Amino acid sequence: MKTKLFFIAIFSLSLLTTSCSNDDDNSSNATPTPNIVELAQATPDLSSLVAALTRADGNLTTVLSGNGPFTVLAPTNAAFASFLSANGFASLEDVPTDILSQVLLNHVIMTDVASSDLVAMGSGYTSGSASGADGLNISIYFDASGSVMFNNVATVTTADADASNGTVHIIDAVLGLPSVVDHAVANPAFSNLVAALGAADGDLVNVLSGTGPFTVLAPDDAAFSTFLDGTPLANVDTAVLSQILLNHVIIGSTNTSTALVDAGAGYANTGASGPGGNALSLYYNTSNGVMFNGISTVTQADVVGTNGIIHAVDTVIDIPTVVTFALADSTFSTLVTALTTLTPATDFASILSRTATGNADTIDPNFTVFAPTNDAFDALAAIPAEGPLTQVLLHHVIKEANITSSMLNNPGDTTAATLEGDNITITLPGSGTNIADITDGSGATDIGIIAVDVQAGNGVIHVINKVMINN
Repeated sequence: MKTKLFFIAIFSLSLLTTSCSNDDDNSSNATPTPNIVELAQATPDLSSLVAALTRADGNLTTVLSGNGPFTVLAPTNAAFASFLSANGFASLEDVPTDILSQVLLNHVIMTDVASSDLVAMGSGYTSGSASGADGLNISIYFDASGSVMFNNVATVTTADADASNGTVHIIDAVLGLPSVVDHAVANPAFSNLVAALGAADGDLVNVLSGTGPFTVLAPDDAAFSTFLDGTPLANVDTAVLSQILLNHVIIGSTNTSTALVDAGAGYANTGASGPGGNALSLYYNTSNGVMFNGISTVTQADVVGTNGIIHAVDTVIDIPTVVTFALADSTFSTLVTALTTLTPATDFASILSRTATGNADTIDPNFTVFAPTNDAFDALAAIPAEGPLTQVLLHHVIKEANITSSMLNNPGDTTAATLEGDNITITLPGSGTNIADITDGSGATDIGIIAVDVQAGNGVIHVINKVMINN
């Protein structure tokens, strides 16, 4: 019996030892999943990518061997050869290492994106890791409606190569660092915009490929179709087209959607020119989405390029009149009511929308408008009846003059005749928080200009804190 128990014990020990040995063998035979750099090193057609990662600033081989997750768009050797040739480099050694680093980072998405994710989304934008305008990450456009493409230049040839720290998609072209123009060209939804930029006066393609920074409000193809209303683009006056397009460009700043929302509402200057060569104003309001001049809403925000940012919009923003701003800016809603509902016998909206001279009533642009705020109207004991109100409103308009703040005597007084007939006198500098003070036709002196130079195509608006009364 003791002998039998002894052999059972030995047999059990033998099984245990064998089992442990097999586990050890399985563990040692398992092949670990390579990280992204190791995967590239093991792929002969990515040897140029490996060489570029090694040479570039930023210790990118270490970065892309880290935890991630990363998605890397990996150009083939042939893609690198084409890139070098197109940019006048004989070899990778000729590419400045800081530029090389940014080009490579433009192929790195800081999350794990499978090709099935892209196909499910269809098309759109994601962010790479290269630095664009104001240090924002440069955007990458993808379109998976057919083959998966990036920036409309690089096609995925091998998708979803798994790595321990992310995914690699092998592509057939290097993604250059895109300007705002490059982004417009890459997205088929902006084909009409691209055609318009090429047709307009002013060499706008080269202008918007410059240093910047620019904020570009980019109407999509549907917006252009609505605006043209059947008129061929070739039939649009190229000088007019240039000004309309420049009215979609804010020069000298990168205005993200977050910055606009934080500001709430306000005015910016565009690249278009109004009377006297003054930059046209652009009104934005974010109370219900991001909207410009009360008509054009952002449909795709924050497409970042090297020299600026694009916001896609659903309506072409035509050259504004003073009426455009009055309608767009809710600060003037009572003024709009006064000019329309309360004075039906006078078509103020049509008069103040005029852009041509030689009118039978001799009320010709340009107009200088002193626009009372809603609070200014609220301060009145009562809004006058239509007859007196019409005269009061005419007392806020100067015809045939685009009087900007820089044209006023400073220090000193500037006197001008209004459409109603009485003079007003503007005094610089203003008292208290006023930019300037106004003496109206009735002799009141407690009227202040609180904002200046809202520039339209047919005149200029200055905002005032009291309603002016004629004599």
